[in-house]
Amino acid sequence: MTGAAHGSPRVAVVAIDGPSGSGKSSVARAVAGRLGFLYLDTGAMYRAVGLLAHEAGVSADDEEAVLALALQARLRFDEAGRLFAGPRDVSADIRTLAAGELASRVSALPRVRRLLVDWQRELARERGVVMEGRDIGTNVFPDAAVKVYLTASPEVRAGRRLRELRAAGAAVSFDDVLASVIERDRRDTAREVAPLRRAGDAVLVDTTAMTLEEVIDAVEAVARRVFEQ
Repeated sequence: MTGAAHGSPRVAVVAIDGPSGSGKSSVARAVAGRLGFLYLDTGAMYRAVGLLAHEAGVSADDEEAVLALALQARLRFDEAGRLFAGPRDVSADIRTLAAGELASRVSALPRVRRLLVDWQRELARERGVVMEGRDIGTNVFPDAAVKVYLTASPEVRAGRRLRELRAAGAAVSFDDVLASVIERDRRDTAREVAPLRRAGDAVLVDTTAMTLEEVIDAVEAVARRVFEQ
């Protein structure tokens, strides 16, 4: 199936939204593989811009400076879903608690968000994509053929994030991660630009008591019901 440009009645996009730690990345990557679609992690783009700002000594709240860095970054995904800033693979560097905090801050900058949203829409013009983030179904692709909103309790989400961070070698406590998850939720839902919310036509999947495989199966089933009609 070929992706359509933004503005078509139905674009070949599976939009997966939800808060931090709801399982969006793992589910989206697996569903993309099953459908033969491209996987795009939009949150990674914001993490990369935040990381580059931090490394350059630029405040994540300085819109002008962050926008300039984003324009220079030349962000791109390869077929495996890895994210590059120019020749540099930043996929591992952005998976830290600090990078998540930076992403939340730079994603609230209106001009930075508009730039990245334009890039995200362009990426979906040539083929079907599974795109995950916090405003895909409400802002980036409001006409997406499939919209799913993943959620889970803050405690479960914090536990998942803790395992990811410790697997990456980070020395963090559950309480610190839970506080970060709750603060990220507050920022993402309260921001003025494209806040986190469930689209009215999104299928709600509460992953609190589900295994990863069960969630992947559920989202794939939702997508196939639409694309195989």
